[in-house]
Amino acid sequence: MKRTLITSGILWMLSAPAYAANELEIIRDEIRQMKSAYQARIDALEARLAQAEGRIQQADAAPGQAVKAASAAALSAPPGANAFNPEISLILSGTYNHLQRDPNTYQIGGFIPSGGEVEPGARSFSLGESELAISANIDPSFRGTLILAAAPDNSVSVENAYIQTLGLGNGLSFQAGRFFSGIGYLNAQHAHAWDFTDAPLPYKAFLGNQYADDGVQAKWLAPTEDLLVELGAEIGRGRSFPATERNKNGSVAGTLFVHAGGDIGLSSSWRAGLSYLGSSPQERSYEDADALGNPTSNQFSGKSRTWIADFVWKWAPNGNARETSFKLQGEYFHRTEDGILACADLAAPGNCGAGISDSYKSKQSGWYVQGVYQFMPHWRAGLRHDRLDSGIPHLGANLSLTDFAVLTPHNARRNTAMVDYSPSEFSRIRLQYARDEARIGASDNQFAVQYIMSLGAHGAHKF
Repeated sequence: MKRTLITSGILWMLSAPAYAANELEIIRDEIRQMKSAYQARIDALEARLAQAEGRIQQADAAPGQAVKAASAAALSAPPGANAFNPEISLILSGTYNHLQRDPNTYQIGGFIPSGGEVEPGARSFSLGESELAISANIDPSFRGTLILAAAPDNSVSVENAYIQTLGLGNGLSFQAGRFFSGIGYLNAQHAHAWDFTDAPLPYKAFLGNQYADDGVQAKWLAPTEDLLVELGAEIGRGRSFPATERNKNGSVAGTLFVHAGGDIGLSSSWRAGLSYLGSSPQERSYEDADALGNPTSNQFSGKSRTWIADFVWKWAPNGNARETSFKLQGEYFHRTEDGILACADLAAPGNCGAGISDSYKSKQSGWYVQGVYQFMPHWRAGLRHDRLDSGIPHLGANLSLTDFAVLTPHNARRNTAMVDYSPSEFSRIRLQYARDEARIGASDNQFAVQYIMSLGAHGAHKF
């Protein structure tokens, strides 16, 4: 027995080094595998970090790139967009209005009514316009977007539905479908991105609140380093004021616009633009009253030409807008219309009778300027002043200005103040007061409380 134990011990001692060496090799192999896996993850994270730092350095080092990047963002997918599934977002908004005057009687004196959503909204509580947006890259060449708008009256409409080209090169891009025109500064932005609850008076009077059309847009971004230069043109069917749809082939309305911008040091950036909108409306109708107070149905047919000059300047210390920032924005409108104006009484015979018509010419202008100051994180305050000049229309001998009540010359104006709080980039609560003198002979004190909430994927807003 003793000899057997000694023999077994000797055999174990002889085999122990081989067993230990094999075990150590297994442990070393596991360590190598772990190192390899973690090194791959570290390399991937370092690559992402380098890309992010490169983008930041490029934006800081090249003046003008901040504005150019903001404009070019509209031509490509938002960062992090899923290439296989559509991005879906929902904008929820609501308003409480306290209005001195009946919103159903709202008219901008001196201007032909646009038929658009120009009134200040319903009294008391109301659901604001909610938007459901779906967008995705179709393939390497195209991107598609659909935006449905749910109005307070429970109607649902297609606000935008368009395709965009991707990666054409040479700064070229095309867009086709239904979209907000690129004219001016505010027009291309959706209402939830505005700094006030509603559009300025010039947008209401000249564009019926916002100009959208079904058509084609072409844009070219110049290959400049220190300056943004963008040229654009659009043709469409004329589905929005001041144009009218016509049963004809080809286009009814067209636009041209040019934008330029850049950086001023590390803290400021700017953009300026000039736009042109031309159309040939036919039987563009609106309701009014003649000199006797009888309701009339009026129509304009002729040519409409609108010019818009816009400017915006943004400031933030060293480009960091999280703590404090300031934005100064303004636009000037000038429109000429030349054609035939007709009126006909709708009820008892009046001055217009069964219908009279003659020549009509007008030159009208308007502008607004606004400033918005973020005085601390999450809090902003803003002021806006709007002004319109209706001019005096020139009517043919068969027409009298007394038969067109709404065209009585009037210089409308409006002053607005607001303060809003944004707990995050996805939510905003706004308090606004406006003294509106758009009506002839009557002013309106308007108070509004508004909320805007954003759910889901939502790309950055334009500059």
